[in-house]
Amino acid sequence: MWITKPLFGKSLFITAGIMVFNAGLRLMEASTRQLKYLLGWLIAGSRGGPMRAKMIESLMGTPQNANQLATLLEVDYRTIRHHIKLLEKNKMITSVGQGYGTTYFLSEVLEENYALFEDIRKRMWKK
Repeated sequence: MWITKPLFGKSLFITAGIMVFNAGLRLMEASTRQLKYLLGWLIAGSRGGPMRAKMIESLMGTPQNANQLATLLEVDYRTIRHHIKLLEKNKMITSVGQGYGTTYFLSEVLEENYALFEDIRKRMWKK
C-alpha cells in the first residue's frame, strides 16, 4: 500500500519501510536519458565517435595526458586535443594541471554510467 505525504513541497512515497522521493527519481531518469542521448551523439552519431570511444576506454584504465593518448592510440596530437576539447565541453572528462602536462580523467558522471557507454559502443560496433 502506498502512503503519500507532502514533505518539503515534494511527494514522499512510503511502502514497507522504504522511502523514495518521487521528484528525485524523475530527475535521475531524465538525467540518465539526457546522458544516453549525449553519449549517443558523441560516440555513435558523429564521425569522430570511434576515436572518442577509444579515448574513453583508455582513460577508464589510467588517467593520461594528451601526448600519452596520442602515442597509445597512434594518432596525431592535434586530433587528440580536438577530441579532448569536445569531451571536456560535454563534461565526459575532467582535467588536472595546466599546459602540456594536463592529465585527463573520466568525469564522475561517466564513471558512474560507464555501463551505458559500453552499451552504446557495443551497439555502434555491431553495425
